[in-house]
Formats: sequence, C-alpha cells, structure tokens
Amino acid sequence: MKADNVKLSFDKNFVGEMTSPTGTIKLGSQENGMKPYHLLFGAIASCFYATFLSVASKMRLEFSDVEIEISGNKRDETPATLDHVVIAMVIYNGSDETKLRKAADLGAKYCSIHETVSKVAQIDLVITFQTK
Repeated sequence: MKADNVKLSFDKNFVGEMTSPTGTIKLGSQENGMKPYHLLFGAIASCFYATFLSVASKMRLEFSDVEIEISGNKRDETPATLDHVVIAMVIYNGSDETKLRKAADLGAKYCSIHETVSKVAQIDLVITFQTK
C-alpha cells in the first residue's frame, strides 16, 4: 500500500521546499524553514492526533480542542537516532478523562508513525486535562 507522495527540492545551501498534494512548506536554512526533526515530530503528532480523533469519535467522547507538544533526545553515537520522545497532550473541556486517556493510549498504539519511531526510541505520552 502506497502511503503518500511528496517532492522536495534544495539548493546547495540547504534551502528548499517540500510540496505535497495539499500544499508547500519551506525547508532548511531559511526564514520559517522546517528542519528534519521539526518534520518528524510534526508527523508523529499529526498521525497520533488523527488516530486519537478516530478512536474518540467511535467512543463518542467530547472535548473542545487539543494542544500537542513533542520533544525528544538523540543518542550520542552515530547514527544519532532518537532515544526518547515525549508527547505532551493537553485536552480541553473533556467529557470523560478516563475514556479520553484510553482513546489517547489507543491513538498512540494504532498510529503507524508512532509505532515506526517506537522501534528506535522510548515514547512517553503525558496527558493533562484543562478547562477553557
């Protein structure tokens, strides 16, 4: 099964852009240029959230919005793969904290990008609940 398709172009100074079927973003050493780990962390977060949404919808859970922050550490040896990633998720105005936590755990379990990265790094999911 083909996952998707993107096209990247760069100059010799690591200034480039990535174009997907839905848009274009700046890459590399330019103003507002995304770096490789920005893209990887964004991919983990967006895949995780899309999967979480699907699970939460099936469980008929309610919330107003979510914030996700991802951070990580790389190993010192070469290649410097990730060794630890933290997904910090804030769920606002959640209807049932216990069930939303379960939906988030299932979102992590069934997100293919999360599972790919988990083969080289420990991933911790930290969930907090707040009201707005």
